[in-house]
Amino acid sequence: MTTTDMPRPVDADPGPAVSRKRTRGATSGGLRRAVSATTLLWILACLYGLPVLWFVLSSLKPSSELFSYPLTLVPHNPTLSGFKAAWESANFSQYFINTAIVCVITTVLTVGVSCCTGYALAKYDNRWLKAFFICILATTMLPSEVMLAPEFLVVRNLGLYNSFAGIILPAVLTATGCFMFRQFFLTVPDELVEAARIDGARELSIFLRIMVPLSRPIMLTLAILSFQWRWNDYIWPLLMLNDPSKFTVQIGIQSIVGAQNINWSVLLGASVISMIPLIAVFLVFQRYVMGADINAGLKD
Repeated sequence: MTTTDMPRPVDADPGPAVSRKRTRGATSGGLRRAVSATTLLWILACLYGLPVLWFVLSSLKPSSELFSYPLTLVPHNPTLSGFKAAWESANFSQYFINTAIVCVITTVLTVGVSCCTGYALAKYDNRWLKAFFICILATTMLPSEVMLAPEFLVVRNLGLYNSFAGIILPAVLTATGCFMFRQFFLTVPDELVEAARIDGARELSIFLRIMVPLSRPIMLTLAILSFQWRWNDYIWPLLMLNDPSKFTVQIGIQSIVGAQNINWSVLLGASVISMIPLIAVFLVFQRYVMGADINAGLKD
């Protein structure tokens, strides 16, 4: 047998080894990207959280320690005197009740009106609806201060001055809420609506039984945002109300500030008290903000 007739050794298949190397490389690369993103998020969280932490800890400091040099983050002698003085110096219980009434009613109306408007803008093809949507978006290009004067004149002429209705009604329809619901309903397949119509469902039944349950994440998100907007609103209630018994929390906090001097310990305590309902609302509802299966009920 010659050397040319001898069988050649079969080369080992390099495929599995190469694939293992590629898998390890892809895994390590993905891990590095994940670690980098996580690190960046932690850095941003610290940057945003440090001023809030400083603010809350400063509310526990006595007045003599607030502006001591060098500045300290942790109070040496923590006290709750600022919270007690803030609660006693203003009728916070009434302010909380007034603000809760305004926020709850406005939030419910805002979510309901925005949901209906967004559904109509997304699922009905009409040129007037498109023009109406453009007009709604155009309001976001104007500063809120520009619309204060005409809104005030309209509300006053309607006889709603110095009332909760004068605060609630102008804040019901928001461009942000309409846009959020419109963009969500655009992602819902039209086949789902057509299937319901073929089954004999009416338009109102389709909206209430199909669209509203699917839009629960958007509804809760807008509810949290709307509650926050109305709770922190200061300019509009200040213009509309002149009865101290109807003041909201933000106007009540402003009333603590003196004309000549500011008691920073009391002001910080009042500000922290006003934050508690917002934190509670977010902690209660944020776990319900989750994705919805918009393809439910459709066959492949």
